[in-house]
Amino acid sequence: MDQPLSIFMGSAAAEQIRSAGWKRAPFRTLVGASGGPKWLILSELDQVLAADLLADVPQLTLLGSSIGTWRHACLSQPNAVAAIQRLQKSYLYQEYSVARPTPQEVSGVAEQMLREALGARGIEHLVDHPRWHNAIVTARAKRTVRGRDGLSLIAGMSGATLANAVNRSGLATFFQRVVFCQRMLKAPPFADGFNTETVPLTHDNVIPALKASGAIPFLMECEERIPGAGDGPFWDGGIIDYHFSLRGKQPQGLVLYPHFNATLTPGWFDKMLRWRRAYVPKMDNLVLLCPSDSFLAGLPRGKIPDRGDFRSMKPDERVAYWEICVRESQRLAEAFHTLIHGDDPLKHVTLI
Repeated sequence: MDQPLSIFMGSAAAEQIRSAGWKRAPFRTLVGASGGPKWLILSELDQVLAADLLADVPQLTLLGSSIGTWRHACLSQPNAVAAIQRLQKSYLYQEYSVARPTPQEVSGVAEQMLREALGARGIEHLVDHPRWHNAIVTARAKRTVRGRDGLSLIAGMSGATLANAVNRSGLATFFQRVVFCQRMLKAPPFADGFNTETVPLTHDNVIPALKASGAIPFLMECEERIPGAGDGPFWDGGIIDYHFSLRGKQPQGLVLYPHFNATLTPGWFDKMLRWRRAYVPKMDNLVLLCPSDSFLAGLPRGKIPDRGDFRSMKPDERVAYWEICVRESQRLAEAFHTLIHGDDPLKHVTLI
């Protein structure tokens, strides 16, 4: 029988999960990628992670960019399942006044969704969480990319595209990685290069940092200035860390990465460069969860939700399609729940 969920594990992760089981395995890092609407296919799985697998983890670093940081912000709430459900609902039914809304309207709707998901004390719970340490990745524009809109932004982003195509390190000329970290997290993992700056998370900068981490150029407004980090403009963290390269400083313990598929695209500009995409990296301590090929093929359009759906579908058509995908994603959650409570913790696991 086809399995809806694919699971890839490094050798060290497999050995520890084989001996200790899933719920006692030493997960210490959770990775959340950029991807906008793609997260909906993981929204039911996130609820299993919150209520079951990660509920008793003594210490966890939550490293994310864009929608990954929003998911982690919800997971950091006392009632994480309810927060994820609020984000799921607001994301599904987001509305705009016109077919092609302005960046101002998109950013306004995004902030409304975020605040609804977090609730009245969500900021406090995230910043002051005693065990879970969020790391929110943003990209500060430099040099010619400092334009906020129009021709100046087009010119700057074109230059960054060309520099990145020659060598990914060339992107550092145009963008700096700025990571907003819970105070007890001194050095985020997988953050080598790009002159990484860490800024303590505070009650004043959580919302601006979360908004900036998902601020897609041309589609949304940048964050001009964020308390504690100075002047921007600050843009989507996925520009540098779209799916994360998982290179650089390796964290202790196991790395859990619920993802949309089995390939990683390091940065936003690398989406156009097929040779930059990598199949699951060979990391001994990695556990990657993603929809299987057979699961994806069985979806109504043979794919998970993405931002292109806003252009290709009418609002009611898009919502109906996304609702089906969310219902189908329950199969991923059920498969994972069965695995972590079953007799064989490595059943259907692929070693990397």
